[in-house]
Amino acid sequence: MSPIVSPSELKSLPTGNLIILDARIGKDIKQNYLKKHIKGARFIDLDKDLADIGEDAAFGGRHPLPTPGKFAETLSNLGIAENTHIVVYDDKNGSNAAARAWWMLRSFGLENVQVLDGGMQAAEKNNLEFSAGEEIFEKTELIDKEKWALPISTLEDVENELKSNSSTVVDVRDAYRYRGESEPIDLVAGHIPGAINIPFSENLDENGFFLSSEILKEKYNQLLKDKPENLIIHCGSGVTACHTILALAHAGFKTPNLYVGSWSEWSRREGKEIAKEA
Repeated sequence: MSPIVSPSELKSLPTGNLIILDARIGKDIKQNYLKKHIKGARFIDLDKDLADIGEDAAFGGRHPLPTPGKFAETLSNLGIAENTHIVVYDDKNGSNAAARAWWMLRSFGLENVQVLDGGMQAAEKNNLEFSAGEEIFEKTELIDKEKWALPISTLEDVENELKSNSSTVVDVRDAYRYRGESEPIDLVAGHIPGAINIPFSENLDENGFFLSSEILKEKYNQLLKDKPENLIIHCGSGVTACHTILALAHAGFKTPNLYVGSWSEWSRREGKEIAKEA
């Protein structure tokens, strides 16, 4: 199954085993969901369901992962079972939280998970059916998982891999943040020394849709030429990094490591070197 589904494909999917998740974020987002969402979509909250935010982002970053046990409760509350076909969307071309939800669901062992190409805006343009208010559904039994199945890197892993030149660390934030020109979210501007910059926006075409698998494959083969094969992907807080992991999956690459703490952890950790410029 492709990790990307188009609005037209979503229209034609059988609904018996399908669950759509609305992963938009922002101010008053639950109220926005209640005002309008794709018909049948269930609301999933980045901060409460897809992260377990701690007191100090220097240890874990701004959006650390919840425990598998806590995520199992979230899935149960959403009515998700192991054989469920899940489509996730947001309103930022998958870069808000849809790709993070996709990564977590796949890392939880669920096979049939896709992100809606173009998100909410594409759904509207393609005349998908929308509704308002709460959706009514039943809980399911807990899915028992002890750990995340997809590869994860810690801050120490990133540091050691860069020292040994055994992995390529990819920073997917906007180039101006990577270069340290300004930092709109975290406390310090710059990047991890040795990391290369491939902004997640380069995964998309001019209309905000994912590039084809063939184009993405050629693009990343060129960008990563002569670089260590093992990849560690990071962003600001481990959310948008999943957009690039999704794009790489779409292009047929093996799953890279996710550095969940990302720049929000590295830049706050005492004693860690910070680089600026390219």
